[in-house]
Amino acid sequence: MTLSNGSSGLSFTFSMLINDTRYRGYTFQFIALMVLIFGISYLGWNLTQNLSAKGLDISYKFLGDPSGYDINQRLIDYNSQSSHLRAAIVGVLNTLLVAFLGCILATVIGVVAGVLRLSNNWIVAKLMSIYVEIFRNIPVLIWILIINAIFIVALPQPKSFRGENPEATMLWDAFAITGRGIYAPKPLFFDGSGFVIITFVLSLLAIFAYRRYAVKKLYSDGVLLPMRWPSVAFFFIPTLLVFFALGGPIGLEYPALKGFNFKGGIWARGSLIALWLALSIYTGAFIAENVRAGIQAISKGQSEAASALGMRPNFVMNLVVLPQALRVIIPPLISQYLNLTKNSSLAIAVGYMDITGTLGGITLNQTGRAIEAVLLLMLFYLIISLSISAVMNVYNNSVKLKER
Repeated sequence: MTLSNGSSGLSFTFSMLINDTRYRGYTFQFIALMVLIFGISYLGWNLTQNLSAKGLDISYKFLGDPSGYDINQRLIDYNSQSSHLRAAIVGVLNTLLVAFLGCILATVIGVVAGVLRLSNNWIVAKLMSIYVEIFRNIPVLIWILIINAIFIVALPQPKSFRGENPEATMLWDAFAITGRGIYAPKPLFFDGSGFVIITFVLSLLAIFAYRRYAVKKLYSDGVLLPMRWPSVAFFFIPTLLVFFALGGPIGLEYPALKGFNFKGGIWARGSLIALWLALSIYTGAFIAENVRAGIQAISKGQSEAASALGMRPNFVMNLVVLPQALRVIIPPLISQYLNLTKNSSLAIAVGYMDITGTLGGITLNQTGRAIEAVLLLMLFYLIISLSISAVMNVYNNSVKLKER
């Protein structure tokens, strides 16, 4: 008779790998892992054999060849003589840019819409419901095309800013909102600007640390410390002091109308703005539902108890309800961030050159290296998705309920 749980005094035998419950699970997991490795290896070997039979081979030498095409929106230097690898890097940065901006704006829109959907004001609640239902049930590609068309048709062209009595004027003489995109001042960094940037980053960390301390003080001692004015003081005073002490080492280059277009400053193309707004508003509708579900998952007794202590409604929502609702909101929020990042691959519909438009579009068509390009695309989106999940899971672990 074989003992299922074994005994510490018995010597190990290979039969224990199957008969002993202490090792059986590891045995089956190891077998499954070996089968998986074998299956993947066989598929890879079969792919290489078939490619060799057709006179093809997997090679990434094409990444060093000149790309031969221009990219209209870019964060780093690039021209048509740059390599396909640099074109892919430009596409990667463009994808990360719209994904980062989209996640921030979608979160703001989603949280605000989710909270307002539970408002006691009937009109506000219904308007938010209409927003959520309309944007959730229409494909995001249609919203991208609609918002891009609005930018092209409704907004003035640069020529409208010319003349003594122009049809359009710049906002604060610094921002020009046109059908070609938005022109904004560009920062210029001189000697000493690094100290200003470091001070600004330290100020942000100080705000974060102070707010965490204030929340802990409230929960432990019931003392409500001021939040607004200390945050404003940390944000402005140290940075401004260092800025003026060093003689203003950061300047601005304003856009100016020269000829038929604006020169200088930062140019955010209309395709980038349209894609950013469409992805943010669309994903924000889903996040709003996650926020609403998270808030409704919290017992009404929590908010009633806080109100009975004399807390104002905004304090009840920010300090009592939302911190508890985060445990319900964060897991589906991760999925929405991933969906937004992957939906950015629709950028080619409005001419925004992301990684799908560069490496998976023009580069693939020019070189004919479909397998290599697609594999790189899959690897990029996999790394980005896993990175977003890892970061959000760390935050999720910090806000989840900690049992004693």
